[in-house]
Amino acid sequence: MSEPTETANQIDAKGIIIGLVGIYIAGIAAPAGMPYLAFLAGIGALFATKMGADAVRRVCSYGIGTGVPSIGMLALGMGIIAAMFGLAFGKMVHAPFIGPIVGLALALAIGFVVGSLANKIIKLNIPVMERCLTEIAGAGVLVLTGFSVMIAGSMDFVVISEKVITTGYIAPVFILGALGILHPFNASLGPDETQDRTLIHAYSCGAIAMTIGGFCSIAAIGAVAGLITTVVGLAIWYVTFMGFVKLVKRDAGAGYVGTGLLPPGAM
Repeated sequence: MSEPTETANQIDAKGIIIGLVGIYIAGIAAPAGMPYLAFLAGIGALFATKMGADAVRRVCSYGIGTGVPSIGMLALGMGIIAAMFGLAFGKMVHAPFIGPIVGLALALAIGFVVGSLANKIIKLNIPVMERCLTEIAGAGVLVLTGFSVMIAGSMDFVVISEKVITTGYIAPVFILGALGILHPFNASLGPDETQDRTLIHAYSCGAIAMTIGGFCSIAAIGAVAGLITTVVGLAIWYVTFMGFVKLVKRDAGAGYVGTGLLPPGAM
């Protein structure tokens, strides 16, 4: 694994701080008559996606092969439980604004417990397991909360239940959110894997989720807000995916070739 260009602490700080700031700005601005700022929750989710992808990168570099996709789905499994609990708790105590923080705290606790069980009970004996699963769970809850707030334009549990869960939009949020966390390392693993290439791909995968979420948001909170989110998501995807392609060419070394589609007889 290559030398990192960013430390885990730097990535975690950006993921948590920008993730929460984006969620809160969108969750407060949209109900106040500025739904066009809902896309900021998606921006926060992108930084959380990068946080989760880097944690997957570090823990799976110990040789967890087929565990790469599994650990991404685990992240969103822990995340959806914590996210919904946090938002529901905020509604229950008539303080919706504490929901994202409660959800994050619960996810971090669950992640640490799961990581400890994996090392001490299952005996995986991976030195970074506890920390990485804690980070992955935290990233999962921020991704789910961020994209849900982006689509619904609210931090209110009832509104998110009606506009995200009941409508079924939670399904693409869950699947694409997990993809953004697990796929970048899966796409880049090997002796030539580099942190910058893996993590720019995390942005591009997260931008796909943001774009799809923008389409969902058109029906949930309105055409203007949804189109802004969609356009921003597409722009981020294009820039980051082109950046990913550039780094693939850089790391290919001697050369690369596009094979095109397989001939009919090769299938």
